[in-house]
Amino acid sequence: MSEMNFKTIAELFKNSVDRFGNKEVYSYKSDKNWVTITFLEAWNYVKNISNGFYALGFKAGTHVGIIADNSVWWALFDYSTIFSRGVLATIYPTLTPKQIKWISMHAEARYLVCGTKKLAEKVLAIIDHLNNVDYVIMLDNSEIEHEKFITLDFLLQKGKEFEKANPHVFEEEANKIKSSDVATLIYTSGTTGEPKGVMLTHENICSNVISSVQVLELSEDDRFLSFLPLSHSFERTAGHFLPTSQGSKIFYAENLLKVADNIKEVKPTLMVSVPRLYEKIYGKILNKISADSFIKQKIFWWAVNVGKKCIRKEGAGKKIGPILSIQRKNANKLVYSKIKEQVGGQLRYFVSGGAPLPKEIGEFFNAIGVTILEGYGLTETSPVISVNRLNRNKVGTVGPAIPGVQVDIAHDGEIIIQGPNIMKGYYKEEAATAELFDREGWFHTGDIGEIDEDGYIRITDRKRNIIVTAGGKNVAPAPMENILVASKWIEQAVILGDKQKYISALIVPAFSTLEEWAKNQGIKWNSTKELIKLPAVKKIYDQVVLESMDGFAQFEKVRKYILLPEEFSIEKGELTPSLKIKRNVVMKDYENVINELYGVK
Repeated sequence: MSEMNFKTIAELFKNSVDRFGNKEVYSYKSDKNWVTITFLEAWNYVKNISNGFYALGFKAGTHVGIIADNSVWWALFDYSTIFSRGVLATIYPTLTPKQIKWISMHAEARYLVCGTKKLAEKVLAIIDHLNNVDYVIMLDNSEIEHEKFITLDFLLQKGKEFEKANPHVFEEEANKIKSSDVATLIYTSGTTGEPKGVMLTHENICSNVISSVQVLELSEDDRFLSFLPLSHSFERTAGHFLPTSQGSKIFYAENLLKVADNIKEVKPTLMVSVPRLYEKIYGKILNKISADSFIKQKIFWWAVNVGKKCIRKEGAGKKIGPILSIQRKNANKLVYSKIKEQVGGQLRYFVSGGAPLPKEIGEFFNAIGVTILEGYGLTETSPVISVNRLNRNKVGTVGPAIPGVQVDIAHDGEIIIQGPNIMKGYYKEEAATAELFDREGWFHTGDIGEIDEDGYIRITDRKRNIIVTAGGKNVAPAPMENILVASKWIEQAVILGDKQKYISALIVPAFSTLEEWAKNQGIKWNSTKELIKLPAVKKIYDQVVLESMDGFAQFEKVRKYILLPEEFSIEKGELTPSLKIKRNVVMKDYENVINELYGVK
């Protein structure tokens, strides 16, 4: 079997095991040391887990829910469920017991895979209501006093016993897998309403992996650092199936707080991330530079401007002249190389997805030699629709469509697509599925955008987010929000104004930057609530908002804003697990504040 000759995820994994054998595939931190697992060792674990499933009465088509943080065991249970002809339903570990209960019941999960004792407490709170669940498997081997809970070690032991008595069942079952079979249920994070279970088939995911490999230069020498949730389709395809198919090595970050440290240890060559990571790194860099001497600041911004000239020429398909090339080399020695070390020093490129990347931040990183290829996709499209190319990276776009995917723009500006990566449908939601397709079979993404003369896609906003002012003007909030969060002073922003006379904004300050500034000014405060009400602080944000709105039409500009005392968070339900802001939740949580902005009593 050649490296790209796979029609199911089981074939993808077996192919890589046959090709790479004793090569290391996974690495994770244990007692301060990185522990590695080879392809063959991973294969044996997958076989053992699958046989353990069979020993417990697992049947083809069984649904398995997984509630765990990223780990090698998450990956192994994914493949084990697939080889057992089961369907893995992903459940974010950040969800509440009530949300876990809803998904477990909706997905009809017979088995739950639970990461830690702490997560087991959430499951225990609802277990008596989960009549469909037969077993809960504890990945950390915590012994929970409940008849449905079993440990990983117990499952592995059962697998060994089953294989001795039934040596051929594993391969016989794996050989029955068809490309049209549903491989996974990925529940959308639900920015509005209840989440929907997206049914992705083996063909959906495999076509997406094969097409992505054709445009992204991957090899068995690449090292990935995995930290986005594997429950999300972006990390699942781009940071799990994709690298495994090419023999690349995957390191699992210890946790989100340790990502910066892990980057320096692992020295990844490739990483996939949502824009929040780049926004935070960008803010830290600007903070540090603003504290440097005048000369250092001058050199830094000269280097950035040189880089911007270069990437704009490259994006337009033009050659960089000899003078600019020399300037770029000097800028690399003086500035770029030092920043590159902060991301491990060996990074070839980042891939950004999951939400729009502010153009200013994309330009900044690409200018300093930290390449970010912005792409675009949806859970419903497995997920990749398009991605920029290394040889032609147009910052501000999400690149051209990947091979096999057709993209067009509907009469109302909505992006529509056709391709083998489009989901089978929403689980138990035939009517909701049908709504997404038109008579010609085009899938409607819900995003508004345009396609340039080179086939590169530019997204302007979500269709449902478009604001219509009281004056009948259409306003896309995303471009304004992206400009605002590009400021070192702003962490998060939500643009408002639907059916109102003017546009306003809820702004969450970048408190690390603001508090450091306040300390240097000798300002004292007792709480963030007190800090954001100070006249000196208002003066800063008045200026930031004014400058950020430069270039927007008069009816688009933010006329009023309110600073909020704390960040939007997953815990409060204001962010999805992939860190997108749930506008409807934020608007409900801050209804009184919004009424104040518009003078409503």
